[in-house]
Amino acid sequence: MPDEDSPVLDTLAEMTAASIENSNLAAREHMLVRIAGLVAVNAPAVSYLLNAGTAADVGITLDDVQGVLIAVAPIVGTARVARAAGNIAKALGFAIAVAEAELEAELEEEEAEEDD
Repeated sequence: MPDEDSPVLDTLAEMTAASIENSNLAAREHMLVRIAGLVAVNAPAVSYLLNAGTAADVGITLDDVQGVLIAVAPIVGTARVARAAGNIAKALGFAIAVAEAELEAELEEEEAEEDD
């Protein structure tokens, strides 16, 4: 059941999980194909971000993503690959910023608990 605070994101996450579950591809290969599909449709950074967690969970590395970009370049063209690389970098930058903020909040909370 989707959360009231994030029904769209929750629905997209459920769709991704169902897609992996119902595919005959291994989860890792499934996510590589999804990344190639994102490149092909000229997806925005947020689309890569929405898939980053699942991709990382199934062992996709930056080298794997680079390999996908190289593999699809002759099909989709240099402009789409360049845009995809930029959007992937934006998505990773955002994910890192969020992780750093969460870590900082946790550290502040721990310090506050120690002071009490």
